[in-house]
Amino acid sequence: MLAWIPITIAAAFLQNLRSMLQKKLRDRLSVWGATSARFIFAAPLAVLVAGLLVCAFPGEADVWNARFWPMMLMGGLAQIVATGFMIHLFSFRNFAVGTAFTKTEAVQTALFSLVVLGEAVSLLAFGSILVGLAGILLISWPERSAGRGFPFDARLLYGLGSGALFGLSAVCYRGASLSLGDGPAIVRASVTLAIVLVFQSLVMLAWLRVREAGELGRVFREWRITGLVGLVGMLASLGWFTAMTLENAAYVRAVGQVEIIFTIAASYFFFREKITAREFAGLAVLTAGILGLILVA
Repeated sequence: MLAWIPITIAAAFLQNLRSMLQKKLRDRLSVWGATSARFIFAAPLAVLVAGLLVCAFPGEADVWNARFWPMMLMGGLAQIVATGFMIHLFSFRNFAVGTAFTKTEAVQTALFSLVVLGEAVSLLAFGSILVGLAGILLISWPERSAGRGFPFDARLLYGLGSGALFGLSAVCYRGASLSLGDGPAIVRASVTLAIVLVFQSLVMLAWLRVREAGELGRVFREWRITGLVGLVGMLASLGWFTAMTLENAAYVRAVGQVEIIFTIAASYFFFREKITAREFAGLAVLTAGILGLILVA
């Protein structure tokens, strides 16, 4: 099996765990307070990991090139807003369906990969991505809208916006990491991640300081959960960054749709939310799309 596939699956599992923790934080913090936890507490850990790897492989990642910084900045800002949109989605319906709307990301990542990096996906791979998207739509289609078309409301707007921005950030991160040369993927990924998280932490600290006075104190008072969010989020991000350094971001994000399977399981076992027969059918279609993409890859 290609290395990026198990790395992606592990990253998707950790990301789902982080989302579960952030949902609990949403009951105690504002949208942006809960969003900031994944960046502020992850940054020092990412810097430590990157420092250790750079010491082990000196000279393998030169960040002083013209491509790295624009890609890093654009990806970092896009991910902040995408995360805020995703956490806001937890205010609508249930945990599984709120997250599902963001999974249009895989198709949008394929388009951004072509436009930003000039990396196209094969027709078979794109077909598998569309099959996976069909599965996600089965999962997320509201029952009360049966026969009346898909409701054009805030859930749809926040979900599609989050998916688009997550897709853009993934492509930008791959571009930034690839600009660091031909060193080990884990070194390039860790250096990119560390710099991105430091930048995002500074942005979030400034935002909370100016716009939500007192929220930063609440973030640190909830350190038992916010610290765990940072740790799990850093490990998940390191997995994503490494996989996207190894492979086209569209393929990585498409296989990463396995997260929705973990999300459904979390929704049922931890949040005691009912899973319908239609959602189970959607899981089967989604799984078929992921397996098809793996076979193509």
